[in-house]
Amino acid sequence: MNKSNNLQELAKAMILFQVKVESIKKDAKNPFFKSSYASLSNILDSIKEPLIESGLSIMQFPTGDYGLTTLLIHESGEYIKSEYSIKPSKDDPQGRGSAITYARRYALASILCLNIDEDDDGNAATFGGKNPKEAEDNNKKWLNENTPDFTNAQFKLQEGKITIADIRKHYKVSTKVELLLLNN
Repeated sequence: MNKSNNLQELAKAMILFQVKVESIKKDAKNPFFKSSYASLSNILDSIKEPLIESGLSIMQFPTGDYGLTTLLIHESGEYIKSEYSIKPSKDDPQGRGSAITYARRYALASILCLNIDEDDDGNAATFGGKNPKEAEDNNKKWLNENTPDFTNAQFKLQEGKITIADIRKHYKVSTKVELLLLNN
């Protein structure tokens, strides 16, 4: 992460932005993983006005083979810049485009501390405060970096023998571990 020497005005603007931005609904479905996510266009539509009203702007652009640079800028010139890379599972134009879109969504959510709302369609109330997936996930162990399970999963992922979804069927996977798996 790079930043300007002073972040006083940017910090004030981020407080204003956090007050103005609403939680973002997951508006798209992934039929392969039977999951929902907030589409890039939904995120951009949701943050556009709160950013403008707060004197903030976002720039994102691909860098290098698999990189993405996200720049949060305040009208004062103060900024925070972060770089993120993600290697696509299939290295063709569609795979690279999907990886960039995925990276853009996660980078925006991260740098702006967005609340991406999970709509469980009332399942949490039905299943004692947990949705059925959470109850199932509680029986899984965490996949941790620098373990034999992590190394094995990473190798199989690189070889194209499994996907992140396959790994999630057997382990709980943090965002950090997922990024480590995908970036190597």
